[in-house]
Amino acid sequence: MSEHPFLEDTQAIAWSQLTPARARTDIRLAIEQAKEALESICAVEEPTYENTFAALEESGAALMRGWQRLNHLHSVMDAPELREVINELMPEVVIYSSSVTLNPQLYAVLRKAAQQAWVQELSPVKQRFIRETLADFRESGADLPPDQKQRYAELSAELAQLCQQFGENVLDSTNAWEYVTADEAELAGLPESAREDARSSALAKGYGSPEAPQWRFTLQMTSVMPVMSFADNEALRERVWRGLCTKGTGAHDNAPLLHRILALRAEKARMLGFACYADYATSRRMAGSGARALGFINDLHDRVKAAYLAEQEAIRRFAEERSGEEMPVMKPWSVAYWSEKRRKALFDFDSEELRPYYNMQSVLDGMFSIYAGLYGIRFEERPTACLKEGEALPEGAVEVWHPEVRFYEVYDDESGEKLGAFYTDWHPRESKRAGAWMDCLSCGQPPVDGHPRRPHLALMCGNLSRPLGDRPALLTHREVETIFHEFGHLLHQTLSDVEVRSLAGCNVAWDFVELPSQINENWTWEPEAIDRYARHWQTGALMPAALKEKMLAARNCGAASDFMRQLCFGKLDLELHVNTPAYLNRDVEEVDREILADYRVALTEQGTSMLRAFSHIFEGGYEAGYYSYKWAEMLEADAFRRFATEGIFNRRTGRDFRRCILSQGNSRPAAELFRDFMHRDPDPEALLRRCGIIA
Repeated sequence: MSEHPFLEDTQAIAWSQLTPARARTDIRLAIEQAKEALESICAVEEPTYENTFAALEESGAALMRGWQRLNHLHSVMDAPELREVINELMPEVVIYSSSVTLNPQLYAVLRKAAQQAWVQELSPVKQRFIRETLADFRESGADLPPDQKQRYAELSAELAQLCQQFGENVLDSTNAWEYVTADEAELAGLPESAREDARSSALAKGYGSPEAPQWRFTLQMTSVMPVMSFADNEALRERVWRGLCTKGTGAHDNAPLLHRILALRAEKARMLGFACYADYATSRRMAGSGARALGFINDLHDRVKAAYLAEQEAIRRFAEERSGEEMPVMKPWSVAYWSEKRRKALFDFDSEELRPYYNMQSVLDGMFSIYAGLYGIRFEERPTACLKEGEALPEGAVEVWHPEVRFYEVYDDESGEKLGAFYTDWHPRESKRAGAWMDCLSCGQPPVDGHPRRPHLALMCGNLSRPLGDRPALLTHREVETIFHEFGHLLHQTLSDVEVRSLAGCNVAWDFVELPSQINENWTWEPEAIDRYARHWQTGALMPAALKEKMLAARNCGAASDFMRQLCFGKLDLELHVNTPAYLNRDVEEVDREILADYRVALTEQGTSMLRAFSHIFEGGYEAGYYSYKWAEMLEADAFRRFATEGIFNRRTGRDFRRCILSQGNSRPAAELFRDFMHRDPDPEALLRRCGIIA
């Protein structure tokens, strides 16, 4: 048993030992150790790279490991005790973190070191690390006068607490709503998979019995989406839609929090000399400024608007014709339903037909085989065990935090080196936050200065369809895309080959970070790739060619609406962080309607604003950065054309992508990395062409 399990630098994390009591001890110990390390740097008289910048990177490594593990457990195994310890420790962690960049002695030593002649003899990556570190210090208040430094630290601490509370409110309000029915007639139109999921959910909560079943619906997306897309019962769709409108409201009202968060971010940006928070956030991203990012979103809106309006009008007319009802404007709980009906009518395609071929295990195996071939790597699964504190780990097993979690190792084919390892946790739980994500638990390094390679350790989490009875987890196509997407992030991390950890893996410009993830989604639409993983869960038969053809024909049905939906998120985010004073302390729904007036068609109701549960920008680190999904999608749509031209399984193309993009992290500017792979600058119209919006 480790004395300090939160801090141990290992690829075999003892999850059962990560208790709230140990967190208090370990995190506080790590803070003290980090402070001592910083004091040593401050006392340096003859600076070298090793005793300044390298020492700085190492000084907080243990604290980062421990804090990351604690917050990960909060994301996947939320419990009152975890919340209590995180909220107790957070001010201490934030105060320490702020004190690093606000320490004048430390900053002086680093600036002195950066001026030494030996800097020019360092590798280009280490020189970039020096420049980036000093920029981090400047953008974190290092040049502020002493009185403003204190205020900056207070802002950081309060923002951390507010964002934490925002996320807890989203989770709690999501879990607070349910609808249970014993009337099977209400389920008309729902796919069998959705019915079975609702029945199993009810049984797990003590509703009904096998002989007298009931059905439980929640605000988890695996429950919501089938209802909104397929339920013939309008009352059920409306009920679930109104349930969604409760997120971040009532006892879990996020409106005051989001206004306070925006105000504090704006104040922080002004202190650092930026006109708005978006300028601060984008200053070292590809966009370069909030205005340019907002202009990017507005330009895409102008180019997509006509196709979006035509698509929405076509859905409305279709709904009128098929329902026999006059429908001058649609109800919000009916748009997805009639859109799906129209797709089926136009292309004779029901997306649920795909599900039997998307057995999660087959999807994972096929996905691994695709990228193993492209990038020259292999994957090995290890046996796992979920332990209670004090239990012994079976020989050869890897400990995990939940019985559903699995563990894999990644090896290079040529060298045989272990490059990394990762956990997967794919199914929803009430103790788990919504969405899907990849995270790094320990950033590795290539062999440097005589030391062997340090493998990366990462994880992928989601909230995807779970196994039901004796049937394996059968996925929707969107869920398959989600797995490929998160796996792209994971490959970006585990194939990173950068000697400085702070510049490795996904530590890249925020509007570049989604390129490796979003480019992976293309393989879910390529017939040859689909044959690698889409097999009927009972017969093992490949997906029929006719079904693939229908799926591909229907791919861009609704593309303009999906495109506009993502632009809505980016527009809200950027408007709030560019023009903050115009929206502060106003009714959230009014602000939502004002910003998105030209981004939506009229509906009978708008409901509560999605800002109340917009965790990406108020908790998840995407503030003034949601536009990056579309920015990176523009890049990947263009970059994938090289794969499409040279072959989606072409090993030379794959090795180039690994060498030029996946291995590079932030060792060089993102625009240079893209040019290395494509041998030119990006074509901004590639995405619009792929979506069928322009020819």
